[in-house]
Amino acid sequence: MKKLMVGLVLTGVLLAGCGNASAKKQDKAVKMTAVGSTALQPLVDAAQASFTQENPTYQISVQGGGSGTGLSQVADGAVEIGNSDVFAEEKGGIPSDKLVDHKVAVVGIAPVVNRDVGVKNVTKDQLIKIFTGEITNWKAVGGKDEKIAVINRASGSGTRATFEKWGLAGKDAVQTQEQDSSGTVKKIVAQTPGAISYLALSYVDDSLQALNLDGVAPTEKNIATNKWPIWSYEHMYTKGKPSEKVAKFLDYMTSKEIQNGPVKKLGYLPITEMKIERAADGTVK
Repeated sequence: MKKLMVGLVLTGVLLAGCGNASAKKQDKAVKMTAVGSTALQPLVDAAQASFTQENPTYQISVQGGGSGTGLSQVADGAVEIGNSDVFAEEKGGIPSDKLVDHKVAVVGIAPVVNRDVGVKNVTKDQLIKIFTGEITNWKAVGGKDEKIAVINRASGSGTRATFEKWGLAGKDAVQTQEQDSSGTVKKIVAQTPGAISYLALSYVDDSLQALNLDGVAPTEKNIATNKWPIWSYEHMYTKGKPSEKVAKFLDYMTSKEIQNGPVKKLGYLPITEMKIERAADGTVK
């Protein structure tokens, strides 16, 4: 009987030890959230999938919402990483001096149209007039006799800010339907006769027609030399210096594994392939 009691006590101790070990493992789980740019979202999604396979204690949630949301939430300390298509200095109300910029890729942005409009090239002046409402029919730029339907991005969108700054010479697009998500914009343009909008190249496929601008195509080669000017850095901001655990994921974003893999596969440009640098104020060197 005594042997039985001792055995039961030892078993209980062992089970308690296992329970404590499990609790310790759970305590070691690293949770972080990256919120913001939907243009950057596909890349961060792809990177977190492979990163968490290699680092199973990490749990990384990737969410959209737009660059403005990403910047404001990371500045407020609500998330660990704020994804943005624009420099924090370009967004009003963001304490950029409190944020640390981690550039992870470059994304080109192109005007895109429904494939049936019959247009593949416009001048910059025509593009501005289309988006500001001066040109309202595709016939005016060599296309079908069809009304132009402008689809815009929400005001907090970094893609919109980049497109208006570099594609529309700083002019505001006409008031029209606005969408938060790049995926939604892609679907609407593909399905709506006469539609035009703009998307990160990572979203452009054969369901849409990307427009050339003054005969220049939105290609990686033209973006790298700034011949195609509608592009932006993809930023992952942290509030102050990132913790060691967050830094590990950010370092992974710029590793050869990601830069030569998902970055290129998903239609972004590796930072190392840019032939020029562009500052927050637009200065190119």
